[in-house]
Amino acid sequence: MSPDAQSILEYLGQAHAVRAGLDADAALAARVRAVKHYQNRRFERTYADQMAAPDTAAAARFFLTDLYGTQDYTERDTQFGRIVRPLDKLFPAEVVRTVRDLAELHALSETLDRRMGEALATDRPDARAYVAAWCAVGEPASRERQIALMSVVGGALVHYTRNPWLRRSLHLMRGPARLAGLAALHGFLERGYDTFAAMRAPQAFLDTIAARERVLAAELYARPEPPPAVLTEAA
Repeated sequence: MSPDAQSILEYLGQAHAVRAGLDADAALAARVRAVKHYQNRRFERTYADQMAAPDTAAAARFFLTDLYGTQDYTERDTQFGRIVRPLDKLFPAEVVRTVRDLAELHALSETLDRRMGEALATDRPDARAYVAAWCAVGEPASRERQIALMSVVGGALVHYTRNPWLRRSLHLMRGPARLAGLAALHGFLERGYDTFAAMRAPQAFLDTIAARERVLAAELYARPEPPPAVLTEAA
């Protein structure tokens, strides 16, 4: 097994441990779900212009559902874990690295969301409660890593669009991937490829995401009063 494949298993294990802990604490699980939904609405507010623009709407939606969503990724993680060992043989090394980065992003996001839930006293946070929890959790290096990983995964998908052979390969692999239990992974790669291939300036979009997330993170650590409008309107 390659080092990247081993890392994938480790990150999936971290995400599984977070979920298992939430399964044993219904109140905490409710607060973590509230955090995820709050952040999802915040993302929609932060990138309303991107979602409204024809060239970036699909990419913004992709980030909202595949990288920044509220859905349960248990099925996708289970598929990843089941096929990690043959992954090196079925996909090119660069795709395996992207899966590793995606697994790390998922594990990190789950961990930070759980810590936010632990810092909240309610499952209906308002803007001030969210900012207080953000500062209580801290972890600026982890927040920066989260932003960097979103950029890396998005950048990898942009890079793939320059490889017509990869698109044909993804199309041909649709049936075998489904039979091999790889439907979720394959679907993610196809959606990402098609989304970024249709854009005129995909790197500019990724740069916009990273820049706005870094600005907002810095503002939240400063405990703004009143809180930013994107948080107030997300409540």
